[in-house]
Amino acid sequence: MATRRPAPPPEAGAAPLHYQVSVASLERHRYAVELTVAQPAARQRVSLPVWIPGSYLVREFARHLHGLTARQGRRACAPVQIDKCSWDIECDPRRPLVLRYEVYAFDDSVRTAWLDAERGFFNGTSLLLRVHGHEEVAHALTVLAPPQRPDWQLATAMSPQAVDRRGFGRYVAADYAELVDHPVELGAFWSGRFQAGGVPHRFVVAGAAPSFDGARLLRDVQKICEAAIRFWHGAGRPPHRHYLFMLNAVDEGYGGLEHRSSTALICARGELPRQGAPASAARVGDGYLTLLGLISHEYFHTWNVKRLRPAELSNYDYAGENYTRLLWFFEGFTSYYDDLLLRRAGLIDDAAYLKLLTKNINQVLQAPGRRAQSVAQASFDAWVRYYRPDENTPNSTISYYTKGALVALCLDLTLRREERGTLDEVMRAVWRRCGGGPMSEADFTAVLAEAGGRDFSRELAHWVHGTDELPLRELLESQGVTVSEEPSQWAQVLGLRVGEGAGGISLKVVLDGGPAAQAGMAAGDEWLGIELPPRRGAPTTPPAAWRLMRVDEVPLYAGAARRVTALVARDKRLLRLPLALPRQTTTWRLLAPSGGSDRATWPGR
Repeated sequence: MATRRPAPPPEAGAAPLHYQVSVASLERHRYAVELTVAQPAARQRVSLPVWIPGSYLVREFARHLHGLTARQGRRACAPVQIDKCSWDIECDPRRPLVLRYEVYAFDDSVRTAWLDAERGFFNGTSLLLRVHGHEEVAHALTVLAPPQRPDWQLATAMSPQAVDRRGFGRYVAADYAELVDHPVELGAFWSGRFQAGGVPHRFVVAGAAPSFDGARLLRDVQKICEAAIRFWHGAGRPPHRHYLFMLNAVDEGYGGLEHRSSTALICARGELPRQGAPASAARVGDGYLTLLGLISHEYFHTWNVKRLRPAELSNYDYAGENYTRLLWFFEGFTSYYDDLLLRRAGLIDDAAYLKLLTKNINQVLQAPGRRAQSVAQASFDAWVRYYRPDENTPNSTISYYTKGALVALCLDLTLRREERGTLDEVMRAVWRRCGGGPMSEADFTAVLAEAGGRDFSRELAHWVHGTDELPLRELLESQGVTVSEEPSQWAQVLGLRVGEGAGGISLKVVLDGGPAAQAGMAAGDEWLGIELPPRRGAPTTPPAAWRLMRVDEVPLYAGAARRVTALVARDKRLLRLPLALPRQTTTWRLLAPSGGSDRATWPGR
């Protein structure tokens, strides 16, 4: 374990609260934190948040905090734990209070903290105790360089006060909310810079393979950022003075979490652009395209959720759930624009954009939960549903990301069809009305009516607060887009989501109303094969039975039979379930207008 170094003495004009973070042990994945409170209360309460804004699940970060002690000079002040994440400390308010503790950091995600011999990363919500009654005062953070890693650098969007050339040193924040909204990346990472909208942007990547094309990534991300800034401000400047992308490349992984002037990202290493790969808009690989869409999504959040945000989340309660019914707008509309901005940035063409939109549409149409729950209620239930999926989730709820994006699509295409403007104009008008701050649904409804020249309450009642099907086909066709239907894969025909491998077929989800559900199949079953009924005219002939390795083999072995017996293993028991085979169902495919149609400007602008 490294020797703990005391925090430097307070400087003239120093922040009332000062945190020092150092490496306690790389091998044991532990950070050491020292917190100095210049003027504590007589009974000072401290707590660690239970969630991180942008990820709507109580994650209990305090379970990784160990060895909390408190002192005033030579006098020990014993912290008394009062609940799962809070402590009270009896102390002398005339003397500085110093708290010390360690945090175990071994969650390789964007939401918490990580530390090993190769890389460090942390969000303040995982490491930095909240000092009650002092949330609105200035906070300072000093991060010490680990002496055993002289090649490490530090990257954060927090305002530096006194840092060295590698980025280690003292940073300042206006309050606790700002302090924990600036994650910190540590390591021997790749770094690149560019300008967008007159603002400096930095991109750091940890874990990249030798084939990584950093120059390509910077060029493409610069185009995304410029498209987003133009969207919100035209030729004006964005609300952030600088911006930082932090990307962790791993063997398998995907995700992102937005912050006010930065974002933390994770992707599969193979999704990064490679040197020598084609750079045309028509030849962007699926993996890299997924990454660009993620980057676009998180950057759009700089406006739509970090500044323009639900009124219920205007001041975060870090001790519990923060409910809102507006995630369909803040996450869903962001999901609509993330891919659309790739098209407007020239990184993909119309065909590639419509392919992405097709995937989103089919995800919603193939989820029975769209008929069970409104997207507004799904927003409210995010704390207990979206981040805790199980085998019944597709039957009981709908994603406010995917359906919210389709609500945005429908509103945009309705405005365009009626020649009442675009959703772009509505978004900018909402930003102006709310001053880039807290927003209610009433604000959105009022702006939509004003911009569109009519009341849209009926559409919002049916599309957002109801479970009606969205008028996707007619609205897309109004833009010259052809909606074709193609045969579905057999897992979808039967209402299944499965895992397939050398061991055969394992059932992950059984969708309500599908043939598999009607047959009595259940999540967790192993589907071994099918048995055909006796052939007509040969009643003594035993039925044929076939082993299945993939669901798409069903029509191969079933032939013309419309009913078969599914052979299923459940809890070591062998079951014979009657399975009706429906005719082939279809999924959507969207085709761009041919011949340079001038019927519409969407999706190009």
